Amino acid sequence: MPASLKVNCDRTALVDALALASAVVPSRTTTPVLTCLKLVGKDGELQLRATDGQISLALTVQGVEVASEGEALVPADKLGQIVRTCEDSTVALETDRNVATVRGDGSTFKIYGYDPKDYPAARETQAGAAFEVTAETLRRLIARTLFATAVENARFAINGVLMERKGKRIRLVGTDGKRLAVAAGGCSGDGDMTLIVPSKSLNILVKMLGDPDSNVTIGKSDGQATFQVEGVGTLVTSLVEGTFPPFEDVIPKDQDKRVTFDAADLAAAIRRAALLTNEESKGVRFAFKGDTLVVSSRAPEMGEAEIRVPMSGYQGDAIEIGFQPAFIIDALKVVDGQQVMVEMRSPQKPGV
Repeated sequence: MPASLKVNCDRTALVDALALASAVVPSRTTTPVLTCLKLVGKDGELQLRATDGQISLALTVQGVEVASEGEALVPADKLGQIVRTCEDSTVALETDRNVATVRGDGSTFKIYGYDPKDYPAARETQAGAAFEVTAETLRRLIARTLFATAVENARFAINGVLMERKGKRIRLVGTDGKRLAVAAGGCSGDGDMTLIVPSKSLNILVKMLGDPDSNVTIGKSDGQATFQVEGVGTLVTSLVEGTFPPFEDVIPKDQDKRVTFDAADLAAAIRRAALLTNEESKGVRFAFKGDTLVVSSRAPEMGEAEIRVPMSGYQGDAIEIGFQPAFIIDALKVVDGQQVMVEMRSPQKPGV
């Protein structure tokens, strides 16, 4: 392959691809080449590659004319800043040895890079078993579970999302030890597969799922998972080691009180009550009685709040339960539809 790369790119498409690829680039590293993106022009396509050692991403840039095939290794931050600030619809990029030149109408930038040969080889996994799921289904399942995962928890296995495939069903589970989110959907084929995917990897993957009708092929091999998104690119990630907690044991199965709310009304009431909470008094109280829920909060030296919310379908004795407001609001953000059902049994049991 010739050492010199020369391409003409649609600026908007290049900006989007650079932003996505740069999300993989580590903010701190002792290996300078990892702060770069590898650009590969071949067979009429331009591919961007990024890695942090644990995650590898390869993206195909749309709207590109490859005038000369080649490779380049360019600092991600500077290339992204330059292309973003260009006002032209088309950007020309070419390389000479380790120098990349970016040209627009009336502007020229030269960026000093590195030898492409110094970049780590592309990570690939030979997945013995793979299955497909639509981008829309996967995006929805990730949104409904990723928010509940732990951040830098000592229990390493919950720093990711459990992904279970059994036959034609796929289920994702996220938890931080205090809350649990479970979502399921359909997929293709037969067979079983279990993965614990790091949260960072899923945050990047979900940005690749813009076309709801595209398919995502998911495979697993040698402690790695591969997500091949149709028309976008491929994400290869190391998996979280360890055993995911037995989450099904903590899901209440004897709830005898159920009530339905307007999701927007409930979220608004919780946000308002949370205005009078602090570090010492973080929780809000839910008092269920008749056809009204009273959401209340009280914080010493600040004050107290009480908001009434209409509810329907509640039967049984009055009950009062405390919740962390952020936990409920996070869940309501990803609920589809206007109505939400809350299930409970007693103040000592978790709510669903």
